[in-house]
Amino acid sequence: MIVLRSLSLLIFGLWLGCGSAQADKRVALVIGNSAYKNAPRLANPVNDAGLVGSMFRNAGFDTVEVRLDLNASEMRRSLREFAARTRDADMAVIYYAGHGIELDGSNYLVPTDAMLETDGDVLDETVALDRALYAVEPAKQLRLVILDACRDNPFAKTMKRTLASRAIGGGLAKVEPTSPNTMIAFAAKAGSTASDGDSRNSPFAVALTDHLPKPGLDLRKAFGFVRDDVLKKTGNKQEPYVYGSLGGSDVPLVPLRPVAAAGPQANPQDSVRKDYELALQAGLREAWEAFLQTYPDGFYANLARVQLKKIAAEEDRTVATEKARLAEQEKARLATERAQKAEQEKAAAAAKAAEEARIAAEKAKQIEQAKAEAAERDRKAAEAAAAKSLAEKRALEKAATEAATKQAADKQAADAESRKVAALSPPPSSPPPGDLAKSVQSELRRVGCLSAAADGDWNAASQRSLTLFNKYAGTQLDAKLASVDALDALKAKPGRVCPLVCNFGFKADGDQCAKITCRAGYHVGDDNECEKVPEKKPVVTREDSKRRDQDRKEAESAAPKSQSSGQMICNNAGCRPVAKGCHLGPVPNANASAKITGEVCN
Repeated sequence: MIVLRSLSLLIFGLWLGCGSAQADKRVALVIGNSAYKNAPRLANPVNDAGLVGSMFRNAGFDTVEVRLDLNASEMRRSLREFAARTRDADMAVIYYAGHGIELDGSNYLVPTDAMLETDGDVLDETVALDRALYAVEPAKQLRLVILDACRDNPFAKTMKRTLASRAIGGGLAKVEPTSPNTMIAFAAKAGSTASDGDSRNSPFAVALTDHLPKPGLDLRKAFGFVRDDVLKKTGNKQEPYVYGSLGGSDVPLVPLRPVAAAGPQANPQDSVRKDYELALQAGLREAWEAFLQTYPDGFYANLARVQLKKIAAEEDRTVATEKARLAEQEKARLATERAQKAEQEKAAAAAKAAEEARIAAEKAKQIEQAKAEAAERDRKAAEAAAAKSLAEKRALEKAATEAATKQAADKQAADAESRKVAALSPPPSSPPPGDLAKSVQSELRRVGCLSAAADGDWNAASQRSLTLFNKYAGTQLDAKLASVDALDALKAKPGRVCPLVCNFGFKADGDQCAKITCRAGYHVGDDNECEKVPEKKPVVTREDSKRRDQDRKEAESAAPKSQSSGQMICNNAGCRPVAKGCHLGPVPNANASAKITGEVCN
């Protein structure tokens, strides 16, 4: 068992001697969400996560964790555990495939159990992209987040807005990382959506696995090749984009192993092997003991100890043989001298014991000899296997170097030919200024940034529309004039870029504003949502208030008359106060034509 284990260590050591050791620690977290409970199932994210996870494992990452169909709590726990693993890592990568959503310029990853009935639920039921950036932040050399989540938002049509002006765009919003050496790769440019394609994996995931694991290829160039592949496969409808920046040095996902130089290379095991063979030729205990003092550990040290056991067995056999010879001599001497019978028997027993010891030592020597011979055969076989593996590896590296050199030469020749053709081709003619402005206005209307007609007049409204396009497309075009660059940037967008903003009483329905229709007993409220019509309460007018005050005053003025008049009545007997409950007024008399004032009582 020691010999076999040592053989494995020898071959592994020879392999390590042929290439550079990977000292940097690289960790990766891969998440794929397909089985959404409150939205249509996505076919590709689970497949894409498996493909990308295999890519990281084949690239030699120290830790690769693939998690599928996570709810909100599981996503947060996975990011928290991954953040703990990145504390001593040099490179940390997160890949996410699934639904993503943009709300007021911030991006969120959607777990499988999200409902998102209102825009406020986004803050509670999703995971902010900033949480993923926080998880990779402790890495020392590279922090990379790859988002294959720029799909159409399935909750947009059903989600209620607490504010009518709140923007919920398609795709994801532009991100500018604040930490150094941080990159965020989108499957599609900010404000646009990505395609899942017609195959098992999305075009973006396939392009990632084709270019990212190339040894020594800088990540910026790798993502450039990814962009070219995706644009080609989607007919220029989907353009991946990378945000963030790195330093001047190349940062490959997989370091380049040094190519073997021409001619034989020095192997650290060669000097050990030569000293072992010298000790083997000497065959002395002192030679093996000196070898073990120089090389106390390793495969050849174990072989040296086997040789020492062989020498010890031979020494034991020699001593036992000599003892047996001396015992036989003593036995013969006593017989010749006719010694006493007891002494002769004692000598015979000693001779017998010495012979048995000699036979046992001979057997032990044969066993150790067989072990030494077997170890020597295993050593030669291991050295031959290691030499063959080394030769095959050098041949593969040589072929790879030649192929890379040929590919670089072919590309250089193709670039030179392209420059030659471009030099011979006439420059494209620019359209007249009026037509150019009208074309730019038409494209602004198509991407939803301009509502006015395209009349060729580049006025303040057109400038505001191009400024709005810059905001949501992540461009920096000059809005003061209509340019060819602006026209090209607009044509590159396959669909709406600016969010649809509808007037009061209307709501977004796809790319159009539809009038809000409420059922009987409901009307459009201040929040642009249908609400129940409140019951009407009686309205008191100013005239009603005056009439009520007048009636009250009349009642107050009439009441005292019925109680006490305070009047005096005089007749032939003299004057007296009018009785309580009475007042002065006309009283009936015999002469109807004459009016007589008297005391009238109730």
